[in-house]
Amino acid sequence: MLELRKGEDILAAVGGVTIFSDAMQVIKETLDPANEAKIATIRNEEALIKIANAIAICKPDKVFIDTGSEDDVQWIRKYSLEKGEEKELAKKGHTIHFDLPQDQARLVNQTYYIINEGEQMSSLAKSVLRQDALEYVKQYVDGVMKGKTMMVGFFSRGPIGAKAAIPAIEISSSTYVMHSAELLYRNCYADFDAEVDRAGLFYTNLHAEGDNTPADVPNARIFMDRSWQTTFSTFCTYAGNTLLLKKGNHRFSVDYATYYKPEEQLSEHMFITGMTGPNGRKTFFAGAAPSGCGKTTTAMVGTDFVGDDLAQIWIDGQGIIRGINPEKGIFGIVEDVNREGDPHLMDCLRGEGTEVIWSNVLIDENNVPYWVGNGEEPPEKGVNFQGEWYKGKTDEDGNPVPMSHKNSRCTLLASAIKNHATEIAEDPAGVPLKVFTYSGRDSDTMPPVWAAKNADEGVAIGASIVSQATATEVGVTGVRRQPWANAPFIPGALADYMDAQFKFFNSDKITDSAKPVLAGLNYFLTHENRGGSGKGLLGEKKDVKAWLGWLELYANNDVEAISSPIGMLPKYEDLKKLFAAIGKEYQKSLYDMQFALYIDNIVGRIEMQYEEYKKEKNIPKRLFEVYAEQKEALLALKERYGAVVAIDNLIDK
Repeated sequence: MLELRKGEDILAAVGGVTIFSDAMQVIKETLDPANEAKIATIRNEEALIKIANAIAICKPDKVFIDTGSEDDVQWIRKYSLEKGEEKELAKKGHTIHFDLPQDQARLVNQTYYIINEGEQMSSLAKSVLRQDALEYVKQYVDGVMKGKTMMVGFFSRGPIGAKAAIPAIEISSSTYVMHSAELLYRNCYADFDAEVDRAGLFYTNLHAEGDNTPADVPNARIFMDRSWQTTFSTFCTYAGNTLLLKKGNHRFSVDYATYYKPEEQLSEHMFITGMTGPNGRKTFFAGAAPSGCGKTTTAMVGTDFVGDDLAQIWIDGQGIIRGINPEKGIFGIVEDVNREGDPHLMDCLRGEGTEVIWSNVLIDENNVPYWVGNGEEPPEKGVNFQGEWYKGKTDEDGNPVPMSHKNSRCTLLASAIKNHATEIAEDPAGVPLKVFTYSGRDSDTMPPVWAAKNADEGVAIGASIVSQATATEVGVTGVRRQPWANAPFIPGALADYMDAQFKFFNSDKITDSAKPVLAGLNYFLTHENRGGSGKGLLGEKKDVKAWLGWLELYANNDVEAISSPIGMLPKYEDLKKLFAAIGKEYQKSLYDMQFALYIDNIVGRIEMQYEEYKKEKNIPKRLFEVYAEQKEALLALKERYGAVVAIDNLIDK
């Protein structure tokens, strides 16, 4: 069990400010009259003490309070250009930010949870004892903002007033971080005190980029204090490490839902999107997928796009599962974003009127951004995060140097996307969630779509995600287990998180008519692994709409499905109609390849998951029962039909 406010609060221990009067004295001595007047609106004493401690530790020359007003946001934009963290591009409202070559993704080996002695942690997480983290802050954070300006913003992780929204303070010396925060989160300066009273808590985030030199990166740390819901980030600028409102606070929200809101709330690494079904019916999906597994593409396929990364979920008073996007913007990977697969996003990136912060793409001599996979003719030369680039450039080993980093990003308001359901996304009531999907990157085992027969099997689908490591993580390689696509962000024991999943989806609080469909998605089957004569993937990006379309129909009882040991599978005739609706002929031979059950592969996957989860303490036995039931049924099929079971063999005759 996570115990909040346990152990020494590192901010207070190092900053030395513990009482309100001392906090106000620090603020008075550091802020100029204009910013002192702005912070006077904030009355929450705990928040002001935390801000004062951040000032006392970092010792900035100036403090700027970001109220979210257009004047304040413009000040941040202008200062970012003056400071050199961003540079204007040819298109109005577009800027480029380059992270250091060593700081292009989440620094997973330098990211730690601060824990107290004896606390149970996820086996997939790195931790540091509280005293060791305190010593680091004393050594490296003391005076880190001398000669710099500290910026302080007040944000909400979700529409203001939403049941699962939590307010947070973002403190940084990086203009890029604060500019990004204004695009990605809702500034709640005017409502901060009321939101803290409603939620009963807030998060605190302290970031200092230091001098932003390669020599500093080995000393970079991303610390997350679970007990005090405070993050520290130093000597880096990549937003995944520094915009702590995002994955840092997501981790706290996972903790909070798991230990303080069981059977009431979930905090998930999920997109939210709506699909329009027959007669204009709207069905909303939430879906988990590790980076590089089609998550953003899936989200934007929806007719009513809400969010592409995170979801706060709860059961309302009428027994309906509801969800909000804690973000209002997109921090999206741009590699392979192109007109064919992402037309709405491309309209924003290449059209007029959208504010975009680019990071780590190529900038040509006309100040136009380019990236790998954009479907356009690349320039002959330009500048990227490594410096000068030209066609044919190779590294010291003779390998081609791509024009943009695989983890290059664009940051923009979600409301700029044509199919974004802005009014719905900003509604504190949230959207009713009817389908939950779990995706991985799987070339040879699972079919493109399958639906769980019950909640327990659905939780098992989420627990069993696998993917290949991607460029979003520094120092990680190979095929990885990715439970719920949330594993990097689960601070506590996996058993506790899994138990919360079983309790939530089996809750009697959910009305029968609102019980969701839990399903698996997989876009990465290949010809080579499915007996095809071609090469590469069996499908393409636009197929996603057909898979989601089938789940929309299935969730509303408009189609029947084929029962199998892994779940319910779509019928060919239903898919054929859905593919025709997207202008594509769907051959029965392709369906047969995609939905045949490769028994040995699936059983091998189950056995691998079984053995890995056996290493964890206190995993709910229901997971192992589901695995055992599926394995037994699969082996019975193999006995009857062989190692590869054709989909037609599963149809009742």
